[in-house]
Amino acid sequence: MRHTNKRVVFAGLGLLLFAVAFFIVMLSMAPRSTDPVELMRTVGGVSGALGGLAIAMMAIGMVRKKSA
Repeated sequence: MRHTNKRVVFAGLGLLLFAVAFFIVMLSMAPRSTDPVELMRTVGGVSGALGGLAIAMMAIGMVRKKSA
């Protein structure tokens, strides 16, 4: 029987939600920044990296493996 690694999939989903929430929260803080363009450039890079890692974790967790 083959099964997915649910812990890795759920960790990836949580990380993806965290990345989106981080981007939205920082988007609301950007107007108060002294350099909003540079702030959002940095936030976008960090959120993109977290999102990419989360998608990779979910993809790896969805690969089915044989159970012992």
